[in-house]
Parts: sequence; C-alpha cells; structure tokens
Amino acid sequence: MKYDFTSIIDRKGKDALAVDILPNMLGPGNKVEVKEGMDYIPMWIADMNFPALPKITEAIIERAKHPTYGYFITRDEYYNSIIKWHEERNHVTGLKKEHIGYENGVLGGVASALHAVCSQGDNVLVHAPTYIGFTGTLNNNGYHIIHSPLKKDEEGIWRMDFEDMEEKIVKNKIHAAIFCSPHNPTGRVWERWEIEKAMEIYKKYDVTVISDEIWSDIILYGNEHIPTQSVSEDARNRTIALYAPSKTFNLAGLIGSYHIIYNKRLKDRVLKESSLCHYNSMNVLSMHALMGAYTPEGQEWVGELREVIGENVAYACDYIDKHFEGVSVTRPQGTYMLFVNCEEWCKAHDKSLEDVLKMGYEAGVFWQNGKPFHGEWYIRMNLALPTSRVKEAFDRLDKYVFNA
Repeated sequence: MKYDFTSIIDRKGKDALAVDILPNMLGPGNKVEVKEGMDYIPMWIADMNFPALPKITEAIIERAKHPTYGYFITRDEYYNSIIKWHEERNHVTGLKKEHIGYENGVLGGVASALHAVCSQGDNVLVHAPTYIGFTGTLNNNGYHIIHSPLKKDEEGIWRMDFEDMEEKIVKNKIHAAIFCSPHNPTGRVWERWEIEKAMEIYKKYDVTVISDEIWSDIILYGNEHIPTQSVSEDARNRTIALYAPSKTFNLAGLIGSYHIIYNKRLKDRVLKESSLCHYNSMNVLSMHALMGAYTPEGQEWVGELREVIGENVAYACDYIDKHFEGVSVTRPQGTYMLFVNCEEWCKAHDKSLEDVLKMGYEAGVFWQNGKPFHGEWYIRMNLALPTSRVKEAFDRLDKYVFNA
C-alpha cells in the first residue's frame, strides 16, 4: 500500500482521549490493573490509530507557517472541495455553496436542527440501538426520545421496522426524526429501497429528517452509500444532512463539520439556531485540514483505509464465529465498529457484561460497554487500528476472557 496503516503509534501523553483515559475506565479510584507484560490496545471510542493522511498534515503546516491567525473568511476552495467530494463519492449533483453550512460538530448540528424544527419537550424518533451521542444531545436539550428498534432478519441483517416507525410517529405525534446512515453502532449500510420507504413514511406524516451521514465514506465489501437527500425531491427538501471529515480522516480534535440543506427556509432557521451561542465558528486550521483531506490523495487514502478495515472486520468476525462460543456478531457493512452480542456467553458462564468488560481491560483490550447504546448484552469494538493489533487483541480475548 502507498500509505501507512501498519505502524503502531505511541499516543500516550499526546492528548489522546482514546489512550490517556484507559487506566481510569473502571471509574475514579478504581484503576485498571493490566496483566504483567501487556500493553494497552484502545478499541473503544471511535478514533482511529493510524497516521493521518500526509496531505492533511502538509496543509495544516503550510497555513501555520504564516504568522497570523486572526479573523478569517471561509475560502471558496473549502466549499468547492466539499462539492467535488460529494460529486465523486456519492454522485451528488446540484450541490452549491449556498446549500452548505458550518457546524462545530455533527451533534451540535443535530441540536441546532432540532431547535429549528421542534419545541422543547417534543418527541423525536430514533432507531435503536442508538448512538450514545444522540441520547445525550436529545436529553440535554429537553427532547423526548422515542425508540423504534431495528430487527434482525433471517440472515442476521439489521432492518428498520417500518410498521413500528409509523405506529410510533402517529401515537407520539412526532414531527422530527434522526436517521443514522450508515447506522451507528450496528454498521448497517441502508439500501436505496429502505431509505425510500422510510422517507415515504416521513413524508406521509410531515416529519423533518436529520440525517447523520458522518460515516458515509467508510463503506465496506462493495456496499454503496445512498445520500438520504438523493432518493426523491421531497427527501431533498425535508432532510438536514450532516457530514464531517472527522470520522473518515480522524480529525475530531480539530473540530469542524458541515450540513447540507437544500430547503432555504429550513437552512435559514438552522443557521439562526447555530448562531445563537456565538461560538459556532470554524477554526482556520480545520478549514485547511478539510481542503487537504478532500483531494485526490484523500480519495486514494480512503480507498486503502477501507481495504484495511475490511480485512480487520473479516478477521474479527471470523474469529468470533470460530472461537467464541456463545458470542455473536453481525458483520458491519460500513464504519469500523463492531457491535458484539455476549448474552449467551454471559448467561452460560454466570457473568455480567461488566465482568466481561473488566476481564478484557485486564488483558489490555479496552472495549466499550454497549448498554448506553441500548444493547443490553452488547460490547462495541473499534477496529480502526493496525491489523497486527487486532490479531493481538483477539488472541488475548481468547486466552483471558472467552476461553480462559
């Protein structure tokens, strides 16, 4: 490969939440005691352990060389980079500068969008399992979450329950929904017909859709991301789509996302809500980072990234199937997260999910409790790290957790 996805980077002391918090994963005053001779393997928060695309580093350094960092205007190149990226990756046509707006983060964009279309106390439809960030954002801003559970079909694929969605919308007088595409934490990449059917329901009951598409670049095994706004003219005008380069290129520490809104009235309302705190403004280095990312080199880098993640996912899922009796996982079609079901194993071994998590921590494998994602017996695992580390992690889980 042209780019580096094999180096093991020491991130300790470099302000990395994914690493520096690990000794305290059991809570204050309860330091994790890792087995002697074992290092930490971070596999929890959605943060990649690969070196950044060199073009991004170069773009940041080049701008940082100029010794002024005052107020600035957003370059046309920034907007053009976004437009070209979506044209080339998602076959989007008709996207213009006027349709793009800045947000400090996707969750901030979710809050701004909800404020623009809801009153506090309104019910909002969200699929379950549910990204923990949605739960926090809705609860903290005074909205009521109405869950519509995803269901696994006969092949184990997570599917929307359209009848349940419609019933919940009617019963709870819902006029706003959060749609996660690809879905986090299950890794489901929706097919066009599924999005079309969901959007028909939203149209029928005049539901505004907030579509989080932050994972849309990380699609695996020949699946295809279908932008929610692309499935119909109505979807184009009732959807607030949220994107960022942060998941694709691991730029969360630089801050910066953007929304795409074609409906002018809706966009004006969202921009108004975004402006009220007076702190929803772009960082000059974040702007240059995006312009470095959304380039031909970035396209090439993402292609190699998807190959590596695809290999890691295949290895992890195959290992679970072959070696961890009572543990199951549906192979994700996108993202780099696994959502692992430990219910059968826990009940067979009289263990709680917390017991399993701690056993993993003690083996140096730092994974994530799935309960806050509404997965009662699930563990969430990040596979965006060198394949050698994935293999080491599963070897430890074999010896010290599931077959100890």
